[in-house]
Amino acid sequence: MPPPQTKFGLPTAEPEEVGLSRPALLRLSAAMQREIAAGRAAGISTLVARHGRVAHAAQFGDLRPGGPPMPADAIFRIYSMTKPIVCVAAMTLVEEGRLLLTDPVAKYLPAFAAMKVGVERDGALQLVPAKRPIVVHDLLRHTSGLTYGFAGDTAVHRLVAEADIINLSKPIAEQIDRLAALPLLRQPGEAWEYGLSTDVLGRVLEVVSGDSLGEFVAERVLRPLDMVDTAFYTPPAKRDRLAEPLTNDSLKAGRIDLVDCSAPPAFEMAGSGLVSTIGDYARFLAMLAGGGALDGARILGPRTIAYMASDHLGPEVDRRSPFLTPGYGYGLGFAVRVETGVAPTIGSIGEFAWGGVSGVAFWVSPRDAVFAIVMTQAPDHYLYFRQVFRNLVNAAIL
Repeated sequence: MPPPQTKFGLPTAEPEEVGLSRPALLRLSAAMQREIAAGRAAGISTLVARHGRVAHAAQFGDLRPGGPPMPADAIFRIYSMTKPIVCVAAMTLVEEGRLLLTDPVAKYLPAFAAMKVGVERDGALQLVPAKRPIVVHDLLRHTSGLTYGFAGDTAVHRLVAEADIINLSKPIAEQIDRLAALPLLRQPGEAWEYGLSTDVLGRVLEVVSGDSLGEFVAERVLRPLDMVDTAFYTPPAKRDRLAEPLTNDSLKAGRIDLVDCSAPPAFEMAGSGLVSTIGDYARFLAMLAGGGALDGARILGPRTIAYMASDHLGPEVDRRSPFLTPGYGYGLGFAVRVETGVAPTIGSIGEFAWGGVSGVAFWVSPRDAVFAIVMTQAPDHYLYFRQVFRNLVNAAIL
């Protein structure tokens, strides 16, 4: 009997073998070609797996404007798809008893001991004491009150933007301490507020482990899963595989810089700093879909994965946010679908997902035994690609 075929080290299957529609996957490919022709991206890479087997993996267009063609091992800036990897690494410490979700962040980072919350009254910013400490659970589920400077136009947003926290050239410890000196946007535990929580978590992981964030993530996740191209920078020997956008106008408009991944950064950003390939990320998702293990390497226990992929926003948490899709709650590093309807795309209750502003996105559906990834560098159209891809893949699930 011939050996099984593999893609990125994962077993493959014909679509019909795993309950996927071949005509629907052909429509997916045709749609991606249309997006290239329409000028929405230079190139796109897609992957769909079911029951642990890759049934579709394809590349379209060019690696960067003007070519060469998009290769299967293209390296993408994944921005916020960094967060799930870091959160998985964090939960390895929880499983070892070295970190508790109830731990105050100030236990590891004393600068967070006496946080203030910014409240605007009569056009003036007033600072009031936080009602309770920020805890590790808040960092994982984005209820810390920390925000991004580009996420709004309140006085607190402007202070965060002016502080230039997202600056890769400055040491991580220095940047996180500077962030701690700024007011929170909301009271801890009060609201789901997308922001720099995961970056603070990254610094906590450094303190607990004694390693740099990059080394800790590599030890706990990347090396065991053979994610050979995922890192906080792209070395010279691999730089000819780096995908580039047609433009980065939307990033500039949002006060976000195109990540410079040409050298090891002083600030390894846990929230947005990694580069990766579709093959590497497929191995990460295969581990999640497989209950925490892949090819004999166990990263987390299955109960921990299920816990992370559950909605952690109770009724007391205000989840109204433009960064959280209707119909979804949020777990520990992922959005979690809680309703079949309401959301703007087809999907199943219990699926967990996230994406990055560069145009990358994934989801894992335990109910459908599916995981899927789209990777492009199209920040001007990242939400559009996410929705189109999700609908096309779900149409293929029989």
